[in-house]
Amino acid sequence: MANWQSTLIAGASFAILAACGQAKTADTETLSEPEAFAAVDTNRISTASAADEWLTYGGTYDEQRHSSLIDVNKETVADLGVAWTYDLATNRGVESTPIVVDGVMYVTSAWSLVYALDAKTGEELWVYDPDVDRAVGVKACCDVVNRGVAVYDGKVFVGVIDGRLEALDAETGEVVWSKVTVDQSKPYTITGAPRVVNGKVLIGNGGAELGVRGYLSAYDANTGDKVWRFYTVPNPEKQPDGEISDAAFEDIGNVTWGDEGAWVTDGGGGTVWDSIVYDEVNDQIIFGVGNGSPWNREFRDPSGGDNLFLSSIVAVDAETGAYKWHFQTTPGDNWDYTATQTIILADLPVGEDGEARRVAMQAPKNGFFYVLDAESGEFISGDAFVPMNWAEGLDENGRPIEIADARYGAVPYEQLPGPLGAHNWHPMAFNPDLNLAYIPAQEIPQAYARDPRFETQPVGWNTGADFSAGVPPIAPPEVAKFLRSTLKGRLIAWDPIAREARWSVEHGNAWNGGVLSTAGGLVFQGKLNGDFVAYDAETGDKLWNHELKSGGASGPGTYMIDGEQYVTITTGWGSAFGLSAGFAYDETVPSTVGKVVTFKLGGTGEIADPDFPMIDKTPKADSFGDETMIAEGSVHYARNCTVCHGPLAVSSGVLPDLRWSAISGNEMAWKGVVIDGNLAANGMVSFADHLTPDQVESIRAYVLAQAHAAVPAGSGGE
Repeated sequence: MANWQSTLIAGASFAILAACGQAKTADTETLSEPEAFAAVDTNRISTASAADEWLTYGGTYDEQRHSSLIDVNKETVADLGVAWTYDLATNRGVESTPIVVDGVMYVTSAWSLVYALDAKTGEELWVYDPDVDRAVGVKACCDVVNRGVAVYDGKVFVGVIDGRLEALDAETGEVVWSKVTVDQSKPYTITGAPRVVNGKVLIGNGGAELGVRGYLSAYDANTGDKVWRFYTVPNPEKQPDGEISDAAFEDIGNVTWGDEGAWVTDGGGGTVWDSIVYDEVNDQIIFGVGNGSPWNREFRDPSGGDNLFLSSIVAVDAETGAYKWHFQTTPGDNWDYTATQTIILADLPVGEDGEARRVAMQAPKNGFFYVLDAESGEFISGDAFVPMNWAEGLDENGRPIEIADARYGAVPYEQLPGPLGAHNWHPMAFNPDLNLAYIPAQEIPQAYARDPRFETQPVGWNTGADFSAGVPPIAPPEVAKFLRSTLKGRLIAWDPIAREARWSVEHGNAWNGGVLSTAGGLVFQGKLNGDFVAYDAETGDKLWNHELKSGGASGPGTYMIDGEQYVTITTGWGSAFGLSAGFAYDETVPSTVGKVVTFKLGGTGEIADPDFPMIDKTPKADSFGDETMIAEGSVHYARNCTVCHGPLAVSSGVLPDLRWSAISGNEMAWKGVVIDGNLAANGMVSFADHLTPDQVESIRAYVLAQAHAAVPAGSGGE
């Protein structure tokens, strides 16, 4: 591999009213009283089997994303067609799984908008816009996405990206209560779906790499009052916060942190931004904890400790939030190996003599598939489900056996998995009849190196890793093609009992969608290229596909109304990959409005084509600046612009490709956006506090140089 090939990998890194039932007796029939609107409680969720309805984010409290519906099956799936579509008011990332209750679908889009739709027809019932200040977008590490809502006791609960938790009237969409759950002066966000258990709304937050301290909170579903909070990182003084997590740190956590390092000022990270599961059998909440702040432990905590509860699976008492157990997947996390990915509960014959045992399963970013005892957190097994070069395996306690070079220094180490992980937020599923877990897996390498210029930034990423090391200032088109060739994706049917893959389907690219399993013997998954596919759950054979005409990253769902089974998915380009890995797309994606796309047997509807104008892919000014200026611009671009506009200034098309932007051709227009904040209302805030005018101009020089490198002289465009 050429030197530029290995080092350039460093740049690669969303009814209406309840029907009046009829109560029958042996000899008469009378109308019952109307039920309350969206009358969902813990018992209704716990006794559901993700059949006629989809009452919570993962289908049921066990979050297996497995439906007992069988009308759409191996024999009938070929007749699946579009029933209806609904346009979501955004061209940004869409990651939500629709919730379906009493014939009404509740779904979210970017900027935390909430929609109530007739689940049979797609007719709009109401829309709620939380009126988010778009400037908060700079705090969102991975696009302004939202993964969905919770419905309980006639209310719809949504986590708003600016840190609010809000309860809406399920029938009207009017706000019942609104609570700010974070310090809004800090770079917190909320993108995850709430869960509700026994009248308590559970919500976490994001922002670890920007510099915050993570926690999980429970709020009263009726009043919005905070009931308990569990911090995942100790406070800088290692003193009690007056929260239920105090005892856990006094007894366990404090000794795993030193007294110095960036964590003292940056909060340490550990945000709970996705997986939150209610284990009804043991009356506990099991949740996943994210990465450290900064990523590089050398800067975060020079003492070299494990830094609990970063990159851990944690269980707390459902009523009080008191600590019960933890298992750390990546001690002393150094690589953004979050353990926030899907946690699934199941009963598996993994005990002595093959007796059934209640387990928690997870396939986090670090590339190992874990099976833990759900009651105690005891490590049962862990195995690599993708190629990796950061660890040789796990010891008898489940601790990774690290490869020394993975603790990177000045020399870049090209690593698998990279920070986007072997499995990211895309939900996995589990078929309890086949005892198979379906993992949307991927290979996205990353070259890590110690950042010699690191210092905490109040706005922006604080990784302590240098992703521009060895990257030449000007990269010709073949560089992007090479980077794209290093990316792989697959759907893996993992047998947690045999501890191996039963089958695997190779995809043409990474960042493919979440998974739905059904008793009809099917596994549904959307793909990066827009295909929505049904596979045979036992063999992996492809049985059906439909072009979504947009990205299909979200977790699909299914439900039944009036005797017809529907399969639904939200679509849209965006999220972390769409923003930060523009080079990964074979062609620039159109700036498509996201949709809800719902299918049924015999459906004859169509999905509208995108109608956005084509982009003029020509440089908007001559190149300028010498090699030194352009090289400086490449560094400032990598540190400030890459995560939204893409490495090498190559955008996927979700956000503007700066190479072709009209403002790149005018110094004052460029300054007006980057320094003066003229597009702050769109989420592009001013960087005046972080970049000087000369540095901003060097970035423009770099962007124009990249534009001319991509368009050979006299070609007239790409």
